[in-house]
Amino acid sequence: MLEIIVDEKYHECRIDRFLADSFKEYSRTYFQKLLKEGRISCNGKTCLQSKYPVETGNKITIDVPVQKETTLSAQDIPLNVLYEDSDMIVINKDAGIVVHPAAGNHEGTIVNALLGRDEDFADKLEDHSRPGIVHRLDKDTSGCLLVAKNPISMYALSKAFQYRKVKKHYAAIVYGIPEESEEEIMTQIGRHRVDRKKFTVLEKGGKIAISRYKVIKSGEIDGIPVSLLDVEIETGRTHQIRVHLAHKRIPVMGDEVYGGKQKIAAPRQLLHAWKISVAHPVTGKQMFFEAPFPKDFAEFADRIK
Repeated sequence: MLEIIVDEKYHECRIDRFLADSFKEYSRTYFQKLLKEGRISCNGKTCLQSKYPVETGNKITIDVPVQKETTLSAQDIPLNVLYEDSDMIVINKDAGIVVHPAAGNHEGTIVNALLGRDEDFADKLEDHSRPGIVHRLDKDTSGCLLVAKNPISMYALSKAFQYRKVKKHYAAIVYGIPEESEEEIMTQIGRHRVDRKKFTVLEKGGKIAISRYKVIKSGEIDGIPVSLLDVEIETGRTHQIRVHLAHKRIPVMGDEVYGGKQKIAAPRQLLHAWKISVAHPVTGKQMFFEAPFPKDFAEFADRIK
């Protein structure tokens, strides 16, 4: 059983969207299914409609059905640990590795690696699907990944992301030279109406997404204009940076989904979760972490002349 009180900023928000934002470990589709099954109530009254608007102070109760436990395998996969204590781990994730098991990726993930370090990791988190995972990075994005080590830190870190208390800076190598040396991009982002695996900028009906970039370096690689950017994201929408930069016609190099035909052969999308800052989930002390550029990213950054 899950319970949550509606915060003021979600006043008149659709209940399915509110719940998906509040409980990152579950999808919006999952909550829509529970609503249809009559498993969600608002102030004690069963709610069946996904579009039902919640109000500030509403008490939402979710009867989460017992699910078949997912068997997670422990694997000896090396992790580049930037920081670790009894409450959290900060990993410098390699490009090419998925964060948690999902359809088509049941092994070889960060979660499998965490279990390889501690077979009781999932039991300690009381989570056998995505233990410790409070945010995600795309498979081909490298860099800082925060992981919780116990239920208290899991809750605190999840709330920090939900309420935008985590500062996240990415380094991106993009095609083109931006017209402005720094700029804020604020749009709505939602699923592409034709290709449902992609996301796109929408005029209405999406979620607000806010990104800010600064140009670190501009020049050319093999005669093609390119730039190295520092991108800070205030929100954490799926594919947000890739969608925003493509929208500004400065797509991430190597991004075949949003960047179109590639002019330069890059080994992957050149996007790196460079820096992250968050209050420690137990002590409250502000923590700062930086993941050095991996070899492939650094080589391309150095080629910009």
